[in-house]
Amino acid sequence: MGSLLKKRGWIIGFILAAVLFPFLSQNDYFLHIMTLAFIWMIAVYGLNLLAGYTGYLSLAHAGFFAIGAYALGLLTVKAGLNYWVSLVLACLLTSAIGAVVGLVALRTREHFFAIYTLCVGYIIYLVIDKWDSLTGGVRGLIGIPAPTNIGPLSFETPLSQYYLILFFLLLTVFVMYRIVHSLTGRTFIAIRNSEDLAQTIGISTMKNKLLVFVISTFFAGLAGALYASFIRFIGPDIGYITIIFDLLTYLLVGGIGTLAGPIVGTFLIVTVSQSLQFLQDYRMLIFGPLLTLLIIFYPRGIVGAYHDWRMKSWAKKKKQTEKKQKYVQQQSRETEKKIKEG
Repeated sequence: MGSLLKKRGWIIGFILAAVLFPFLSQNDYFLHIMTLAFIWMIAVYGLNLLAGYTGYLSLAHAGFFAIGAYALGLLTVKAGLNYWVSLVLACLLTSAIGAVVGLVALRTREHFFAIYTLCVGYIIYLVIDKWDSLTGGVRGLIGIPAPTNIGPLSFETPLSQYYLILFFLLLTVFVMYRIVHSLTGRTFIAIRNSEDLAQTIGISTMKNKLLVFVISTFFAGLAGALYASFIRFIGPDIGYITIIFDLLTYLLVGGIGTLAGPIVGTFLIVTVSQSLQFLQDYRMLIFGPLLTLLIIFYPRGIVGAYHDWRMKSWAKKKKQTEKKQKYVQQQSRETEKKIKEG
């Protein structure tokens, strides 16, 4: 019960901090950076569900992020569709392409799966870069509209877009929490722990792997679409290989296979990167070794290390309590023995 209350306290604290942040900082640049961080968090949550809870590391995640962004851009700029219709279609299109890719990719395992998805991600980048008539090639897409009004709600200002993307982030966290703590989530974890054992107890591993792969691409597409409408300009570089390594860095630092990891890792890396901006190109000389040391000594990330510390503390307290109980029982027996002898 205490653990549950503590967990809810952290969630309420995060929501309050996010809601009050614009009023505390009152800086448009910081607001812009935090909004981008929220978008990356949504993308990292999709990657975390697949890699952290199912054990399949997809290196095509940046490609699906780019598909979501370009789908929204093309549907709004060239097709002239309503923003919200385009957003839904962009997510569905990304998921459909993810399903097709997953049907082939998920027949492989471990490093073969990672290599295959890396190739798929690069192919997506090349298609976006070379299909000049559709995507604009290296020129990219410009003039992507901001989210259209919903009744009296307008999303033209940076502050309103900040709260809109925060809403989608909180919705993503809620959905992930429900998935992870459901029977489906336990099935994903069973596949991660031992796919062969999962098959022997009757779990349809291919069906569940395809499901989690599609869900992962859906959130990548959602993040990409939100990114396109926030930046209002996109180029093929958003699907390049470096993006997936950035997402992996956020996940590994925060804690792979944890619900809070994507938020903690993304926020920490973005904050540290911005703090070291004054060093320009030399900031990676500091940031790189720090990241390497963190991954070496805390392979489960910051959140994973915190969970391990809590488990060790709990086990230590339990051991001390058991010792005290044994000591009390021993003293009680000795007292009873003395009374009988007396």
